[in-house]
Amino acid sequence: MSKKRIVCFGDSNTWGYDAVTNGRFPDEVRWTGKLQEILGDKYTVIEEGLSGRTTVFEDPLNEGLNGLSYLYPCLMSHAPVDYLIIMLGTNDCKERFSATPKNIADGLKRLIKKAKITEAWSAKPQILIISPGAIEEACEQSPVAGEMGCCSEKSRGLAAEYEKCAVEFDCDFLDADPYVSMNHIDYMHLTAESHTMLAEKIGEIIRKKV
Repeated sequence: MSKKRIVCFGDSNTWGYDAVTNGRFPDEVRWTGKLQEILGDKYTVIEEGLSGRTTVFEDPLNEGLNGLSYLYPCLMSHAPVDYLIIMLGTNDCKERFSATPKNIADGLKRLIKKAKITEAWSAKPQILIISPGAIEEACEQSPVAGEMGCCSEKSRGLAAEYEKCAVEFDCDFLDADPYVSMNHIDYMHLTAESHTMLAEKIGEIIRKKV
């Protein structure tokens, strides 16, 4: 029996950025690695995290961060795909994009639509939309304040908009915020403990679906 293939499409909190070391959490700490451990050998968890990735916005300062542009080759390269997890939106909150929570959710809709028509699926498309943990207000006075700008308030508005998207497009939904916390350096990246908590919640959802 072939393993079920789970693609995890996200940004630096999927890549596993560790603000304490300015590096990357080890495989066994990142939520993707934890998820593999939780699900066991009947599943293959595929990590597709990129620091700075947005839903649909082209970043004028950095190359290759538009999630919409990369989604098709990503899914096709990992085919057959049984389940797709999308956790994006944190970078869309950067002040330079001037996007409202609804704008960001509309970008997410484009990702969902594109994913669903891609030929990579083993069967019916199954997608989990995760609203990322909210950026704390202290981020705006942290070492990344110049990069992020005013971002915390719109970050808190994503969950409600993302849930509407999930309902509209028949996707699973998880608001990560109640289960995670941010480090006390940049206030926008997950603590090591939060990776474990997030993996546990995602694992519960996947076991019921795939």
